[in-house]
Amino acid sequence: MMRAFIYVQHLLGIGHLVRANRIATALLDDGFEVAMATGGLPIAGFPGPGVLNIALPPVRAGIAGFSALEDAEGRPVDAAFEERRRDRLIAALLEFKPDVVIVETFPFGRRAMRFELLPFLEAAHAMQKRPLVACSIRDILQKSSKPGRAEETATFVETYFDVVLVHGDPKFAAFGETFALADRVAHKIIYTGLVAGPVPPPPSERFDIVVSAGGGAVGQQFISAAAGMADILGGQYSCCLITGPNFSSDAVMSLRQIAGPRASIFTFRKDFPNLLSTAKLSVSQAGYNTLMDVLRAGCRSLLVPYAQDGENEQTSRALRLAALGLASVLSEAAVNASTLTEAALAALARPLPLPHALDLEGARHTVEILRKRL
Repeated sequence: MMRAFIYVQHLLGIGHLVRANRIATALLDDGFEVAMATGGLPIAGFPGPGVLNIALPPVRAGIAGFSALEDAEGRPVDAAFEERRRDRLIAALLEFKPDVVIVETFPFGRRAMRFELLPFLEAAHAMQKRPLVACSIRDILQKSSKPGRAEETATFVETYFDVVLVHGDPKFAAFGETFALADRVAHKIIYTGLVAGPVPPPPSERFDIVVSAGGGAVGQQFISAAAGMADILGGQYSCCLITGPNFSSDAVMSLRQIAGPRASIFTFRKDFPNLLSTAKLSVSQAGYNTLMDVLRAGCRSLLVPYAQDGENEQTSRALRLAALGLASVLSEAAVNASTLTEAALAALARPLPLPHALDLEGARHTVEILRKRL
């Protein structure tokens, strides 16, 4: 039995964890034994059944952003904390003895975790039976204007990684569009296809409009506007609002006051992909995993991409889908209850999206690629 060791660090939302878990499930289905080192705050249901969970002392993004890490109690991470995490991670690697190591995002992101990832990668290379080392990365990156960043990233790829698994379809987005030195590491890049979940069965209950805010760590303005939209629609369409597990209980209570009885509000729905399969419209931000579920469902989609603090990845993804006729887009800066209602009604009036040719089997293809390389 082959063994795969996955490292994933979620700092704000849960998108990285969801995508890594889908790949872990595909590895399990193919007969791999899978361990997953998770370094963020615990999220119920992740990793999934059958995966050995190596829970590192959790960190999250601080008020100042991804570079200012905090522990679970909001205290700044110090050198002693970093040392405990690093030692735990390396010990787990050496004990598990994997055939393949998959590092999610780094070195294209998660630079704040270099204190443990560089020693971890060195330890993997020094093992008596060296594992195949793979980077797992989404197709569209957040563009960085910092001098030397792309150069450093390419050097890390050349030094530590055997393969870069780009979870995208080049017909949709070429990796070089958002990583300037893609040509330099082109011999290590393999496109896997988009990592969507399996085709879901019909849900136990149905809603006309399903609104989702991903992990719920950002986008409170958007989800508040959606609550107002539900109130304006006045029961014309049944509405389900899914805030995400990071949404506070006080914020959920405020949503209930805005929407009144016009919407069913949840912090999390395990059957979210199932709900989309029968929905007339999905209203969401434009995170990778949410859009994979929307594409799998084939439903109408209205996207409000997260665009604060210079973020551009979601906007790029949303506009590409709109160009293919697979979604409508409303700017986050323009969103309020009135504009969201108007955009939702316009989207509902459109016909269902035509079938697309995007490859959604990225999880299965990832396993096939790793098997071939091993």
